[in-house]
Amino acid sequence: MSTAVESFGMGEALPNGHGSQLNGSAQTNGSQQNGSCAPSERSLWDAQFLPPPLVLEDRARALKVQSRLSGLVLCGATLMRVGETFARELERGLRQLPSSLQMENTYVPELPDGTEEGVFLALDLGGTNFRVLLLELASGQLVREKVKQYHVSDSLRLGPGEDLFNFLADCVQDFLQCENLEHQHLSLGFTFSFPMRQHSISSGELLTWTKSFCCGGMRHVDVAALLQRCLDARGLRVTVQVLLNDTTGTLVAGAQRDPDVGIGVILGTGSNGCYVERAARVQHWETAHERVRDVVVDVEWGAFGDNGCLRFLRTDFDRAVDDGSLLAASFTFEKYIGGKYLGDLLRVVLSALARDQLFPAAPADLTSAHLSMFEEENCRGEWRRTASALQGACGGAHVTRSDALVAQHVARVISNRAAQLVSVCVAWLLRRMGRPRVAIAVDGSVFKRHPRIQMLMHKYIALLAPHHPFTLLEAEDGSGKGSALTAAIAARVAARDAKHTRAAQPTPPSRPAGPSLQH
Repeated sequence: MSTAVESFGMGEALPNGHGSQLNGSAQTNGSQQNGSCAPSERSLWDAQFLPPPLVLEDRARALKVQSRLSGLVLCGATLMRVGETFARELERGLRQLPSSLQMENTYVPELPDGTEEGVFLALDLGGTNFRVLLLELASGQLVREKVKQYHVSDSLRLGPGEDLFNFLADCVQDFLQCENLEHQHLSLGFTFSFPMRQHSISSGELLTWTKSFCCGGMRHVDVAALLQRCLDARGLRVTVQVLLNDTTGTLVAGAQRDPDVGIGVILGTGSNGCYVERAARVQHWETAHERVRDVVVDVEWGAFGDNGCLRFLRTDFDRAVDDGSLLAASFTFEKYIGGKYLGDLLRVVLSALARDQLFPAAPADLTSAHLSMFEEENCRGEWRRTASALQGACGGAHVTRSDALVAQHVARVISNRAAQLVSVCVAWLLRRMGRPRVAIAVDGSVFKRHPRIQMLMHKYIALLAPHHPFTLLEAEDGSGKGSALTAAIAARVAARDAKHTRAAQPTPPSRPAGPSLQH
């Protein structure tokens, strides 16, 4: 699904002046530390970013809840400040200066052009399920696909890294045996969805684990080389051709459908973005790049703010989520927008309201699926499923309609902030690229399943990047299909470079003719 949106608005800078408030009593965070906008300064443009107010029969309770949540409500001026901070961090990262944005060179120099051919393996590691895929491409189109899924146990995700990679190689061997391909030479695209320092299109070292992984012994290990050793040890004729993450794969797979794709976004368990940058702006190169015009840059925006540059956004609720996470004091931005953390944030906020006697009891456990369900019911003007889920999560406490509406409002505020923050990053990439039109390929469970996120992203990107037409394109299996397409691109580029090298070699001088054999 794709929807074209022509951005329009008040110009590239935050408009001045005052305007009427939208949704009257909605409030922004009150302290200067959180970058708030006082109501007297709010313009009409500013107010378009605010969620609607909570409406209860008990108006005093509604106002108290809104006041308690004010730190999570961001106005336009605060989002402009986030965008300006993002632009500074982005530029510093590209220049290899200290930054919370990694701005990693992926060494992917071009996108699909319809000539991709061949049979490729693809591996997709990024969550508790690991996939092995066999994909056949003809004229850039996927004509055959086989997929097998394997579960990655807790002991593998938290144990020695060598054990994990031996398991991956065992899975590849099992897959090839099932397909009667164990003796065939195959190129492989490895989608490894964790922060890396790439040295080439086929090599890169792990920087840190994220999500639910924390394997030991992997610091500064080249993950492609380690996988290759494990495959070789099993006698498999498989070559790791490319190493990429799911975000790059999403961009590549999207570009196969729409040649205007220039940005890839993951909005699921975690979040990240990548985009097509001019090669001359990228300083980190470890391979020859004289003929490279553009290159895909992996932003790694999950860690945006880890250096404290977004301290003005952080609330007590965010600190509580961070303290309870596997990787505390890191991946600051991802904890505002990633599906892994949205449910935790919902639980933390409702628990705080319970302590303030504004909610019946602290819920024991809530997930992002609960948040999406609360939002879905809110969209339909319903509340009974929300109340039932809350009663279970709160140990059987009695949950009224008003209590359910409070929880739905909290879910809406959290969702609104998540949509705003990911939209800021996309909007500033659109501004930077300056193209007549950019399609944005997006993948991830939050983008696909949350009932409001897509609509909110359309709205906020258009407000933040006026006069920059864009399309949001729902991606199709970037981590699988994108991996195979990238392997095909790498093969095409390598063949072309080899041809140029041969053409550049001097022609050896012709040898003088030998003596005639005729008498």
